[in-house]
Amino acid sequence: MMSSNATTIATTSLPLINFANFTNSSTESRLRTAKQLVSACRTTGFVYIINHGVPKHELERAFAISSKFFDLPLEEKMKAPHPPGWSVHRGYSWPGFEKVSNATSSKEDEVAVRKLREVKDVKESYEVGSESNPDMPNIWPLEEVLPEWQPFMTEFYWTCFEAAKTVLKALALGIGLEEDALVSLHSGHYNQLRLLNYPPIPAQALEEGTSERMPAHTDWSTMTILWQDDCGGLQVEDPNHAGKFINVEPVEGALVMNIGDLMMRWSNDVLRSTSHRVTLPPLQDRIEGEGRITRQRKSIVYFLSTDPDRLIEVMGSCMKTLLQRAHSLQCFDLTVI
Repeated sequence: MMSSNATTIATTSLPLINFANFTNSSTESRLRTAKQLVSACRTTGFVYIINHGVPKHELERAFAISSKFFDLPLEEKMKAPHPPGWSVHRGYSWPGFEKVSNATSSKEDEVAVRKLREVKDVKESYEVGSESNPDMPNIWPLEEVLPEWQPFMTEFYWTCFEAAKTVLKALALGIGLEEDALVSLHSGHYNQLRLLNYPPIPAQALEEGTSERMPAHTDWSTMTILWQDDCGGLQVEDPNHAGKFINVEPVEGALVMNIGDLMMRWSNDVLRSTSHRVTLPPLQDRIEGEGRITRQRKSIVYFLSTDPDRLIEVMGSCMKTLLQRAHSLQCFDLTVI
């Protein structure tokens, strides 16, 4: 049984871009890759990137250590809890603690917020940041419980930042800026590494809308990079057809990058921050048994954000260039490699 607000699903693949053509190539090839990236970010706001610079063995270890944590008993995980409130993003969030929504706030409509929270987000997460962020100190698992967590996640946080900086350089070149124009706006100390686990859940609960994994939303940050396991379930809304969602199927070795609200504002809406969600896996072999239980799903997300004292506005020095290029930029095929 499908809920009354069911949406259309498409299986069109997202753009896939090989960053080896940006990091190890000629000036002409680098510019072409940058334009391909910007073209994708103008159309869907989402793109696969291969040869992104994060070593395979580090990703495998990140998923393995993340799994060790989420497999712990709840009482052990709760020894590093997320602080109360929405303003600090650190530590462990248990299933039902967080409700993702772009819809409203308690100051605007308390009744609407209460109604939103009646449908729980069935996921758990752990959030890590820079040790030099004065506003959000890290909260770590006890060393005797998971000794490798703090040293590895501290290092992995900066590995992800290096990959994100390469993407920022390509975006800058693709919209006609100096290569380091966007990198210079990000110290790295205000990013967020989020490890996510979606426990198995009856498919019927998601179909009927009595539970959710992660509802549709846009990201507030500059941009997001994400790795997912082979389960699937991530979907992006077609910017040209409201309510139509595209499956972002797992691609081995690829990260998924999407534009956030800050980058959309900086670029005068040339680059698109697109709504996305996590729901049922698209392949039925990932829903098992008589009770139609979904498989467990894991992902690693890195939110790139500027420093909090930055004024977020259309970049005056490049507004003319952005507007001109929005009309003249060549659009590339959506499966370009």
